[in-house]
Amino acid sequence: MSCILHIETSTDVCSVAVSNDGECIFNREDHDGPNHGVKLGVFVDEALSFCDEAGTGIDAVAVSCGPGSYTGLRIGVSMAKGVCYGRDIPLIAVPTLELMCVPVLLGHDDIEDDALVCPMIDARRMEVYAGIYDRALTAVRPVGADIVTADTYKGLLDGRPVYFFGGGACKCMETIAHPNARLIEGVKPLAKWMFPLAEKRMAEGKTEDTAYFVPFYLKDFVAKESKKLICRIYGNKRIRLQHAARTADDAGIWP
Repeated sequence: MSCILHIETSTDVCSVAVSNDGECIFNREDHDGPNHGVKLGVFVDEALSFCDEAGTGIDAVAVSCGPGSYTGLRIGVSMAKGVCYGRDIPLIAVPTLELMCVPVLLGHDDIEDDALVCPMIDARRMEVYAGIYDRALTAVRPVGADIVTADTYKGLLDGRPVYFFGGGACKCMETIAHPNARLIEGVKPLAKWMFPLAEKRMAEGKTEDTAYFVPFYLKDFVAKESKKLICRIYGNKRIRLQHAARTADDAGIWP
């Protein structure tokens, strides 16, 4: 088994954990964000100091690799790479949607054997980043950027129960409106749930090229391909900025 530093910054929550031999031995979370630029460095320093004082060497760094917040993922991956370079240890990428399934599959024994689980990350409006998995965490369909309608998951729901959870799930349940749709509330991607997936990848030798690794950025939703003219006034000078292909808020440029 290995001692692994885990970093999760894909949503507004910033969290850092350390696992050793299958047990979480350090955990820090900030749910008041997004404060990744302020909190992440502090949490990582605390984690590394904790391990150094305990004489527990870090064998690898695992980072939640998306999909999720563009800025959050960049901050998390940059920090993970820095620690890997500084300590000459490997980088492990953990898919964010798979990570979200861990507390559901481990903590809900009442889920039917044939049921599917669907983690969702909010992408504004009726849009979500979503994946569909069985109870063995095998992907039933590829991760996608979904514009949710009553028919989006109907083909799956007609045959079996599907459990929806994550930041994008609550807003979609009224639209999905199917008797086989189940909602699990309060599920967030957190570093403390990364270790089963990270340790499995470590044991299988599935590490990343630290120099060239980039997070999993899903493309913008096709329906949002529009041009927008934004004007800002500084004193008497008007500056016009034209943004194409994505709306400014989806790009994370404007509040």
